[in-house]
Amino acid sequence: METKPIKIEINSAAVLAAFNRLAALGHNPRPAFDAIGMALENNARKRFEAKTDPSGKAWAKWKPSTIKSYPKDGNKKLLDRYGDMLASISYQIVDGGVAVGSGQPYAAYHEFGTTKMDRRGIFTAAPDAGLISAEDEAAILDILNAHLARAIGGG
Repeated sequence: METKPIKIEINSAAVLAAFNRLAALGHNPRPAFDAIGMALENNARKRFEAKTDPSGKAWAKWKPSTIKSYPKDGNKKLLDRYGDMLASISYQIVDGGVAVGSGQPYAAYHEFGTTKMDRRGIFTAAPDAGLISAEDEAAILDILNAHLARAIGGG
C-alpha cells in the first residue's frame, strides 16, 4: 500500500508578505528556504524533548491500552517507540516553498489525532486551519527579514 503525503498549507499573512517582498527583489529564495527548513526541522525535533505541541501544550499521556500493549523493547517515550518518527523528520525544497515532515506515515495520526487517539502535534498549531506556532512564524520571519536586508544591501 502506497502512502501519500499529507499537505498542510500554512496561512500566515506576515510570512507571505515577507516572502513576496523578497521575491519582488528577484532574490533567489533557495537559501532562505534552506534556512527555514532547518529551523522548522529543529523546532519539530525539540518538541520531542519537551513533549509539547507547537503551541506549547503538553502531549496527552498514554492511555491504559497503550501502556498495556507497549512493546518491551520500546524507548518508553511518547511518540518515540523506536525512534523512527523522530529520526525521519526532515525538510525539502518543493515547488516554491519548503516541506517539513516525517517519513513515517503514522505521523499524520499524531498531527491530527483520531477518534481513538489524542492529537500530539509536531508540526502545526492547528493542522486543519494551516496555522503554525508563534515560535515557528517568528523564526521564518527572522530568516526572511535577514534575507531581505541582504537583498537590499543592508547586511
